Amino acid sequence: MAHTPSAKKRVRQNERRRQINQRRKSRIRTFVKKVEKAIRQGDQEGARAAFRDAQPEIMRGVNKGAIHRNKARRKLSRLSQRIKALG
Repeated sequence: MAHTPSAKKRVRQNERRRQINQRRKSRIRTFVKKVEKAIRQGDQEGARAAFRDAQPEIMRGVNKGAIHRNKARRKLSRLSQRIKALG
């Protein structure tokens, strides 16, 4: 366990950031699920709309440090390919 005041503060900060990142990643997963649901239903227009909503949410996760840049790009690329394949 942390002993110094600065180490105790760092523990508090880390826990707070972990919770924030958890919420952000959960939100990203929700947006991605909406896109995947539209793809499964074969609704290209709905999938495009959901993708437009998901894209800034995923990139916000990158900017805030919740997910890695390459993971976000890979996820967007794969979703985009699946949407194009519907047409």
